[in-house]
Amino acid sequence: MTSSNGTTQLNRNQVNSNQVNSNQAGAKKAHLRVIPLGGLHEIGKNTCVFEYGDDIMLVDAGLAFPSDGMHGVNVVMPDTSYLKENQKRIRGMIVTHGHEDHIGGIAHHLKNFSIPVIHGPRLALAMLTGKMEEAGVMDRTILQTVAPRDVVKVGQHFSVEFIRNTHSMADSFSLAITTPVGTVIFTGDFKFDHTPVDGETFDMARLAHYGDQGVLCLFSDSTNAEVPGFCPPERSVFPCLDRHISQAEGRVIITTFASSIHRVSMILELALKTGRKVGLLGRSMLNVIAKARELGYMRAPDDLFVPIKQIRDLPDRETLLLMTGSQGEPLAALSRISRGDHPQVQVKSTDTIIFSASPIPGNTISVVNTIDRLMMLGAKVVYGKGEGIHVSGHGFQEDQKLMLALTKPKYFVPVHGEHRMLIAHSKTAQSMGVPADNILIIDNGDVVELSPDSIRTGDPVKAGIELLDASRNGIVDARVLKERQQLAEDGVITLLAVISTDGVMAAPPRVNIRGVVTAADARKLSMWAEREIGWVLENRWSQLCRNTGGKAPDVDWVGVQREVEVGLQRRLRRELQVEPLIICLVQPAPAGTPAYKGRSEGESDSRPAPRGRGGRDSGGRASAPQRQLATVGAPSATATATPSAAAVAVAVAAPAQVSAPAPANLEPEPAGRTRRRRSAAVG
Repeated sequence: MTSSNGTTQLNRNQVNSNQVNSNQAGAKKAHLRVIPLGGLHEIGKNTCVFEYGDDIMLVDAGLAFPSDGMHGVNVVMPDTSYLKENQKRIRGMIVTHGHEDHIGGIAHHLKNFSIPVIHGPRLALAMLTGKMEEAGVMDRTILQTVAPRDVVKVGQHFSVEFIRNTHSMADSFSLAITTPVGTVIFTGDFKFDHTPVDGETFDMARLAHYGDQGVLCLFSDSTNAEVPGFCPPERSVFPCLDRHISQAEGRVIITTFASSIHRVSMILELALKTGRKVGLLGRSMLNVIAKARELGYMRAPDDLFVPIKQIRDLPDRETLLLMTGSQGEPLAALSRISRGDHPQVQVKSTDTIIFSASPIPGNTISVVNTIDRLMMLGAKVVYGKGEGIHVSGHGFQEDQKLMLALTKPKYFVPVHGEHRMLIAHSKTAQSMGVPADNILIIDNGDVVELSPDSIRTGDPVKAGIELLDASRNGIVDARVLKERQQLAEDGVITLLAVISTDGVMAAPPRVNIRGVVTAADARKLSMWAEREIGWVLENRWSQLCRNTGGKAPDVDWVGVQREVEVGLQRRLRRELQVEPLIICLVQPAPAGTPAYKGRSEGESDSRPAPRGRGGRDSGGRASAPQRQLATVGAPSATATATPSAAAVAVAVAAPAQVSAPAPANLEPEPAGRTRRRRSAAVG
């Protein structure tokens, strides 16, 4: 479907001439590499890399919201290890529009690597400026605004034209990316809205121009690929919103996406029409409306808005509250109101609450829970597709067919959607004449290699996720997330062990249980803890204690903790089928402290001792170490004040006051450790 026009033919001849007598590296440069780092097999964190030769160009850098199992996580970012490793090759970034799933990650990424220039729409960059100022990264890039049909050069090999499209976000663009191997159309988020609220129609003529000239590959939005027909225009929700607001007898509370400028504009228009003053709740709602009014994307008189503290003094019939919380976010305004913990607003039985948004996949449960709580408080809640109060910003199957018909691509890659959406979109492309062999279904990190006559996948790059806490600075790594999941699912067991510097258990272990459902009593758990401590001292002490030449031995207390934690965790998993988080705290005791005679000392343990001389001598003391290991940042006899016998007794009686090393990492046992033991029969 690619036409042999002059420009395309010139590019092909240039590529062919470059390949003559070229080495292997030169041959690789003849391929355009397109690498999505986010946005595939998921909704959100849309991030794509275009690479040719030594030039890297980024298209968008978004975020996603955490799932229910990501405890304490605020936002989810794509793993940008590949960009950090190749940051010297980054020439610039292109922004398609201002939704969080397309620009929400930029300020965070700028903390890790610089981007020479970011080109994008005026509204999107205005919103991005506030994020960058808050993050303190304004000096890490230059922002350049663009207008429809503007063409920008990125590096030596990329030329990008911004083509106006229509979406739920104002000032949105598709991209025509000219490269040495051909033209690529990157649609961004789109639908074909022929009656847009702001009058900015889709520039279909420009898409058709590139289709006639020859499009090598189309990367197209797949979000609604399963839905037949055309997506309704944004203006179609106006009559339904008008009816619900006009008929409301008390306050009207509306929640929608703050970035849905067109929707918010219509709500403000209806507030004026029905004589209601508007109160705004939610930081993002306040920021977006302020930026949109400042740039002229939204028009409303100043006296339409009333501070939330004053709007309570107005009659309910003259009040409209516009707020965040359409996705059931725990800290959003409407979610707090539904729980009764918002400082300014409480639900009344005369309230009409309108959800002018549909749940993003993954948020459905939190949204319906919010709706249930509001209904139980007596409010009338309007929600759901049947009410006609929300339309999508992403095209349906017929919109996607129209995009394919206009661009006539030779190759096709569906993007921005979950797996079933990508499959459905690929079938739509086949129905429009694109051969199945010319279509790729890819995942994050896969590399699409394009030449004038081929499309294939190359070796993938590292891709994954970065989890950020509420500060958006702290990374919640896999270990921390696993520990949080263990706490939430199986609880925590803390264990205090008093061990002397010569390898003797000096007091009975103290076990504390929180959130663990188990039939085992405290005595049994304490006995199991004794066994684990005894086994470690018997079979691992020689590797965990280093002789310092006449002085007190240097003990790897963190290693002791880890050994006890892993052993106890395995026993609990085997005996009780639970996997709580185990935290072992070790209180060092001075050498020569009398040994505690454990309650289970008379019971044999069939686990074999490690090979070699790592056991005890005839006096019950740990034998001399056979090899020396570095101490792992833990207290030793030389670094820790030697506690008296009385102090040890106090520590055992009051474990909460003990200052002990930090909990060790819960990870699989080191290779080579074999712990064969019989199932304990404790009676």
